[in-house]
Amino acid sequence: MKIITRMLEDEVYESKNTHGHAVRIDMRGAGLKENQSPVELLLSSLSACAAVDIAIMLKKRRKAIADFTIETTGVRRDEPPRRFTDIHCLFIIQSADVTEEELQKVAALSLEKYCSVAATLNSRITFSVRVNRPE
Repeated sequence: MKIITRMLEDEVYESKNTHGHAVRIDMRGAGLKENQSPVELLLSSLSACAAVDIAIMLKKRRKAIADFTIETTGVRRDEPPRRFTDIHCLFIIQSADVTEEELQKVAALSLEKYCSVAATLNSRITFSVRVNRPE
């Protein structure tokens, strides 16, 4: 998997995958901001990844989902690096036949076993650099 991220302007970037699907990343202040910041996108990715797993597991159990909302909140350190110290996902399903016990079980399975984003939060990250000089 490969993502190419380019600066569009100060504090605004665009990331594209190899299929050309793009997302804008915005670090500007509240008055100028039009898109999510990197850490907001991380929370969005976590909630979407877990939601997909949960929906698949419930559908395999032939459960009906009328509506599904995930409220994800993160608490960050005040000093750099401002990493998340706590993340909480509240999974809210509207369903005639899903129980809270079932939802609790599949949510735990997703976040503890299947969700790639949740597992990635514990990953080792490496890096390399290259400077291109104008010709």
